[in-house]
Amino acid sequence: MKPTLTLLTALLLAPLAALHAADAVANATKAAKRAWESAPAEKKALWQQQREALKYIDLANDTRRQIIIARGGSGPGDYHAHPTTAMLADNKTMFCVWNIGHGGHAGPMARSDDAGLTWTRIDDALPANYVNFKNCPSIYRLTDPQGKERLWVFAARTLTDKENPTPIAGRHEGFMPRIMSEDDGKTWRELPPIGGRISKDDPFRCIMTFSSIVRLKDGSHLGLFHRGSGIGEEGTLQVLQSITRDGGFTWSQPVVVCDGTKLDGKHPCEPCVFRSPDGDELCCLMRENRRSGTSLVMFSRDEGKTWSQAVDAPWGLTGDRHHGIRLPDGRMVFVFRNASPKSKDKAGFIAWVGTYDDIKESKPGQYRVSLLKTFKDGFYPGLHLLPDGTIVATTYANYRKGDIGCSIVSVRFTMSEVDGMAKALK
Repeated sequence: MKPTLTLLTALLLAPLAALHAADAVANATKAAKRAWESAPAEKKALWQQQREALKYIDLANDTRRQIIIARGGSGPGDYHAHPTTAMLADNKTMFCVWNIGHGGHAGPMARSDDAGLTWTRIDDALPANYVNFKNCPSIYRLTDPQGKERLWVFAARTLTDKENPTPIAGRHEGFMPRIMSEDDGKTWRELPPIGGRISKDDPFRCIMTFSSIVRLKDGSHLGLFHRGSGIGEEGTLQVLQSITRDGGFTWSQPVVVCDGTKLDGKHPCEPCVFRSPDGDELCCLMRENRRSGTSLVMFSRDEGKTWSQAVDAPWGLTGDRHHGIRLPDGRMVFVFRNASPKSKDKAGFIAWVGTYDDIKESKPGQYRVSLLKTFKDGFYPGLHLLPDGTIVATTYANYRKGDIGCSIVSVRFTMSEVDGMAKALK
């Protein structure tokens, strides 16, 4: 007998409700400490070697770099969390979406017409049912095979009627709900969810929607997401992929590409997929949710048809919800919530700087840059490189001591500044 919707919903929601009450950053820090303490001697020696090889730059206290997109407070709608961002082809129009509460419901969207210096809320332009989208809405700019660009926002699932803050007759329900814009974000419409009604048997059941999407050589797009092998986060975590060949409208049957049951109990999640500098390889960084050591990494040489067995990523890249860019000089920058064992960074929002070969060959990298501190929760990011070399990293944090809710904050820096500060450390 299949579980009833009520029972299934309760099981699906229980882990996220627990996450809401958790101090995410403190938990990551404590778990990283335990990972260090329980690691074998040879593993500790490797981590120590990689940690000492990195140069550390601290920008976290430089408030001139910080721009507030949404200020947190003490009200029920003032807990702004889990932002993602997208930028149009003009390299200056940016969009930011987030949810209310830790893993909560969607609703907010902001637009910037000056590359992230100022922001305007555009919540009223969104479809009514968007506020019923649940957990980490993610925004992407996808181009279909005919060259048409669209903005898409995907989320994990819709709220149930019991959770629903805005009852809407005949609304869409299910896994991977989505809205779309065909006019650069001026107007938006809702499409039916990619998945079906909430059911354990639905192929698109997930904990989070697509954490990253990469364009393939044939013009299609590959999206990666994760789920529990049981219901909700029950069981071992699995990373799945699906492909769209029409710019986001239809998606292929998901397939498991990294299964924690085959990784000695490790829990892979929150995948970040990107292309190698030579264009011939896909790389995927993943959070390891058991906090057993470092993050995980796997590779594909055939456009995602097959993937290598996931292995430990470099120590300095250990964290949650990676997002990356490639610089004109070939280096790469990844931002994430810090979870490195025995880290000496002074903040939880980190930028790692290194090369693709550093990741491929498990080398330390060049820098770890502390970008922002928090008093509690924080640090799922968005990341963009502007034509003038400015890097815009957007995240959430309990920005002011005493705030119950988090703020959405972006941090701006350039690699020339970081390189200069690194030289001064000699």
